[in-house]
Amino acid sequence: MDLVLRDAEVVDGTGAPSYRADVALADGRIAAIVKEGAAAGCQRPTARRVVDAEGLALSPGFIDMHAHSDLALLRDPDHSAKAAQGVTLEVLGQDGLSYAPVDDRTLDEVRRAITGWNGGAPGDTSVDFDWRTVGEYLDRLDRGVAVNAAYLVPQGTVRMHAVGWEDRPATEAELNHMRRLVAEGLEQGAVGMSSGLTYTPGMYAPDAELTELCRVVARYGGYYCPHHRSYGAGALEAYEEMVRLTRDAGCALHLAHATMNFGVNEGRAPELLALLDEALAGGSDISLDTYPYTPGCTTLVAVLPSWAHEGGPEVLLARLRDDATAERIRHHLEEVGSDGCHGVPVEWDTLEVSGVTDPALAGFVGRRLADWPTARRLLVEDRLGSTVLQHVGHEENVRAIMRHRVHTGGSDGILQGAKPHPRAYGTFPEYLGRYVREEGVLSLEECVAHLTARPAARLRLPDRGLVREGYVADLVLFDPATVAAGSTYDSPRTLPVGIPHVLVDGRFVIEDGRRTDALPGRSVRRTPRP
Repeated sequence: MDLVLRDAEVVDGTGAPSYRADVALADGRIAAIVKEGAAAGCQRPTARRVVDAEGLALSPGFIDMHAHSDLALLRDPDHSAKAAQGVTLEVLGQDGLSYAPVDDRTLDEVRRAITGWNGGAPGDTSVDFDWRTVGEYLDRLDRGVAVNAAYLVPQGTVRMHAVGWEDRPATEAELNHMRRLVAEGLEQGAVGMSSGLTYTPGMYAPDAELTELCRVVARYGGYYCPHHRSYGAGALEAYEEMVRLTRDAGCALHLAHATMNFGVNEGRAPELLALLDEALAGGSDISLDTYPYTPGCTTLVAVLPSWAHEGGPEVLLARLRDDATAERIRHHLEEVGSDGCHGVPVEWDTLEVSGVTDPALAGFVGRRLADWPTARRLLVEDRLGSTVLQHVGHEENVRAIMRHRVHTGGSDGILQGAKPHPRAYGTFPEYLGRYVREEGVLSLEECVAHLTARPAARLRLPDRGLVREGYVADLVLFDPATVAAGSTYDSPRTLPVGIPHVLVDGRFVIEDGRRTDALPGRSVRRTPRP
């Protein structure tokens, strides 16, 4: 054996009661589990190295079902933001916008559109964009990264590639182009497709177009992960739209950051859960993820009405500079309720600037926006690169949704900006510390199942998500009595406490609470034939 974790309290991911055992690893897999009190004559395993796990819980590695580390994994080999939380697998390509599949034009446009999420604006040389296809991007990850990663084909990028930034239905030729791009991405290893239906240009797609693409996803056994059309006014209708659409397409559905936000949805989580329960009873294949916080986080430009984005980022900047058009945008934001702001008139004091790309604008970080002129100035001067926290959530909704039987954990962690959302560094220890130990919303065994086996099942990974012999040794050792998120709104990059060891493929990425120099992470691909 390479390693024995001695006298660990094994929380195996099934939701069953924990048990005490020695767990032995060899060649990156769990080779043996010997429970305390095993039959007489069963020898305790030995190895070249033994770690005393007395007082520590041993669980499968946590799976972040909604991550924005698409460039961070390549740019930052340390990646302690996720590794220190016990995350051993992230799902990238979220919200319909990422960096493959692309051509040269599309790559330039998507880099501009989501620089607030990931950095990587044109001119940024911290990452060499030497890929164009999904397979080439996954090959790039396979050179070695901190943790494992799976990928969703981003529908908005696909539409950008085939249709551009026009708000119209795709032609049959364009739809066929999109079908091919989605199929190729799935053949090259993607696990499904994502959408951002409050982000352009993905939100320009009508349901019929999305249904056709979901049929492609279904043929490959993947799942559809939409950031749906509203988390505010019309949120329940938006959820129902996604349930109906995927049912018609015969496609599995995973609802991204499934929250009920803004004043119109206070206390309405039970209505969402009843909708999902009815669909599940009818045979729909549905799961969801959430983060254990009330504020959201996005780019400031995302709240603008979709019509203002048509034509792409440079056209939008020109509209913002034009006084008459800027006044029309203000009217939609403040009086009508922009579709980019979930159909709810914007309340400027709920928007806190979390990051800027231009260092000269650093004084905005940590400030609430006062009014439209301030927001307009920031959008123009930062060339659409600013990110914001949006303080619009409700604690009772967060708690109700995390208890649901199809719930999984997803950080939605944006790692850019001087003052990012603390969920980027704290989601998983926040679940274990606050919602398990301190408040008892979930038992430890239930919570670990939500964060490990359940997402592995959604990803259809046959050998991950459980502490079981033969499974990949993606593992976390944490102290249930002390584990907690260190990150706060004031100090969002503080690492968690109570997680001394994290292993990816049997190799320590966190050892005795410190990041090692190991880069065992690789792409996790699914390439089923249709």
